[in-house]
Amino acid sequence: MYRKILAAVNEHVNSEAAARYAMEVARHTKGKIYFCSVVERGVPERLFRRAEEAVFRLFHRARELSVEVESIVESGDPLERISGIVRTEDIDLVFAATRREDVEKRFFVRTTARRLALRLPCSVALVRVVHMGRLRPKEILVPLKARIPELAEQARFVGVLAGAFGARLYLFHATRPIRRFFHGEMHLTPIEWEKKLPRDISEFIGHLDRLKVEHERRLAPGREGRSITIEAAARRADLIVMGPSTRGLLSSLLRGNPVEQVLRETPCDLIILRPRHENT
Repeated sequence: MYRKILAAVNEHVNSEAAARYAMEVARHTKGKIYFCSVVERGVPERLFRRAEEAVFRLFHRARELSVEVESIVESGDPLERISGIVRTEDIDLVFAATRREDVEKRFFVRTTARRLALRLPCSVALVRVVHMGRLRPKEILVPLKARIPELAEQARFVGVLAGAFGARLYLFHATRPIRRFFHGEMHLTPIEWEKKLPRDISEFIGHLDRLKVEHERRLAPGREGRSITIEAAARRADLIVMGPSTRGLLSSLLRGNPVEQVLRETPCDLIILRPRHENT
């Protein structure tokens, strides 16, 4: 599925860390990895050299792991150049690190990472690196929504990550408490929630079962964003993997955006996958 993977690298250390996630995925899938650094024109020479050195380190590490690798270092418009490489090389998946601007701004604002995810024709994994010393996750939390776009690919992606790192998967669904007229909120037991499991989540679990990916799962009532960060902290998760928000601009303004909240408050590394492969 992911035969060609591109990792966008720049002068920031978090991009090199994100590229190492991409490299492990490429090794697991026996695919090819492209380390691509496109530095904007006018950037100081020392920053260009810093990005070049990062690509050099990554290239040699990939060779040590026997991963097929290609490196690209040049100056120009990162969005334009990466988009061109994705189309020319028929890239399946791009890894890119988030920057401070993605955390500080509302996520639906057109930041660089957001534009990259929206513009590229392939799947995009946006990586927020929180702990530089935990780049080999052993505990992966996978929050699931009632509606999961391209759920087959999302299931395969988390399965690939689990296989690449020998990690355990924990599926988590934060549900809304049922309200009863005159009686306020009514909280169901975990067994009762299981009976009300949304169809997409059941299908997601079915895909993992067919891929023979072991996992545990838990349902809990609560607000999506806050519940996810609390669950990750309680389990001491090393990595959260979740899909993009499906809420529109108005809904995000009125009710908030769970992905955006987790991006700001995550206690561990976070990967937001924007899938593009409907049939996997």
